[in-house]
Amino acid sequence: MLPVCRLLRRVVGTAAGGLAPDGRDGGHAGACRSDDRPDDHFILLAEQRIMMSADRGGSRGATAPSTPPGRRLRVAIVAPSLGILGGQAVQARRLLDGWAGDPEVEAWLVPINPAPPGALRHATRVKYARTAATQATYWPSLVRQLARADVVHVFSASYFSFLLAPVPAFLVARALGRPVVLNYRSGEAPDHLARSRIARGVARRCDRVVVPSSFLRDVFRAHGVAARVIPNTVDAALFAFRPRVPLQAHLLSTRNLEPMYNVACTLRVFQRVQDRYPDATLTVAGGGSQLLALRAQAEGLGLRHVRFTGPISHDDIWRAYADADVYLQTPDIDNMPSSVLEAFSSGNPVVSTDAGGVPAIVDNGVNGLLAPCNDDAALAAQVLRLIETPGLAAGIVRTALRSCERYRWAMVRSEWLALYRELSAVAAPSTARVRHA
Repeated sequence: MLPVCRLLRRVVGTAAGGLAPDGRDGGHAGACRSDDRPDDHFILLAEQRIMMSADRGGSRGATAPSTPPGRRLRVAIVAPSLGILGGQAVQARRLLDGWAGDPEVEAWLVPINPAPPGALRHATRVKYARTAATQATYWPSLVRQLARADVVHVFSASYFSFLLAPVPAFLVARALGRPVVLNYRSGEAPDHLARSRIARGVARRCDRVVVPSSFLRDVFRAHGVAARVIPNTVDAALFAFRPRVPLQAHLLSTRNLEPMYNVACTLRVFQRVQDRYPDATLTVAGGGSQLLALRAQAEGLGLRHVRFTGPISHDDIWRAYADADVYLQTPDIDNMPSSVLEAFSSGNPVVSTDAGGVPAIVDNGVNGLLAPCNDDAALAAQVLRLIETPGLAAGIVRTALRSCERYRWAMVRSEWLALYRELSAVAAPSTARVRHA
């Protein structure tokens, strides 16, 4: 096994020279900025250092194992566990559930948030020590788990999370000679890729980049990186369809209570709806840093029948959709939210802002209704249209349910299987491969 302490000093120490104080790479005085150095200087240097460590640890020169006839493809899925409740963890769990018992693929989770052992566990109670303890556990876990994989499938967010989770997985997989799929999922991609030389360098050196929406595919293309679209999935058995006749003013929001999701706008929309329908209700399911501010806002607006549930587990969130009539979300930044697919499947007509990749799955007036970001008047008008125009609501719900067919596991499975086979057919190259659009 690679000596993790040495590896952390060499690789993470290298990264520290290129991080801005806010956690975004490229902003620090030590970052590579001069025109005579390539954008992905960090990646080249980090690869050299990790491979030097691998060489001393006895792993240099490893190649992707060939798949004998009759053996299932082995796929390590590097992603957050449900201990980090959010879209990535949910989609990773659905992928793992889909592959469970599959005759052609053996998949397992390599969590980016492993529980540190022994004395390190106590460090998780302290903010910055928690990150150090998790990384000290994560790196050796990567070495052990990726060594037995045919393909490494890495889920990715943006900014500092990108440096702490996908970058280590990419570097270890490269050192072990394993092909890497970068499954990028953040709606913050336009800003992240424009700012981050490291993100662009990693994306260009991964064997494949996969995104869940055409929105993200176009963002990567603008930076010269080819990306394949494989969409998110929805569990139709869990999120069972129920018709709502007549449609009531019972609204649901399931986004995390963070600034990018602008739940403050959701509350303002609800105020307008409640002005028309005094008995209207709003369930806000989720947790986050804005909880106290949003509670205060609801009280200041004089809202009634607003319920903040806190985080709801993946296994129980279906009940929130089943109890509601209209799904409302008002993000300023987004990609392909699983929550919209869950609403489609459950029979909740969707009203959303047109942020990021949302229009790629919500066709305005066809399977949902859209309005501009932060425009509570326009969003409220769309909610009221659904409630007061039964034919419109019924048509939108039917079309949304039909659109879910594209997101069933049976459809998505074949796309992932084809990609895994494609990558396992050849060993990961020992030199950098740059994929241009």
